[in-house]
Amino acid sequence: MMATAVYALCAITSIACAVLLLRGYRASRLPLLFWAAICFVGIAINNVLLFIDLQIVPTADLSVWRSLPAVLGVSAFLYGLVMEVR
Repeated sequence: MMATAVYALCAITSIACAVLLLRGYRASRLPLLFWAAICFVGIAINNVLLFIDLQIVPTADLSVWRSLPAVLGVSAFLYGLVMEVR
């Protein structure tokens, strides 16, 4: 019960962060906000898949599929950080 609440709250929080970062990007057009929003979209997808993997379908192993969006999101953010320096 408590684990379900924690997984759900993590997913909701990362979705809220992604939405707020996208709204901030739309208002200011700062590229770093865009890359941070992409990162949080990946983290949000990761958290949703984690919830599905551990709570809804515990017999299936989605560890590779749930890690992929997080890796892609963090990689996009890293790319944005490197490109902003140049």
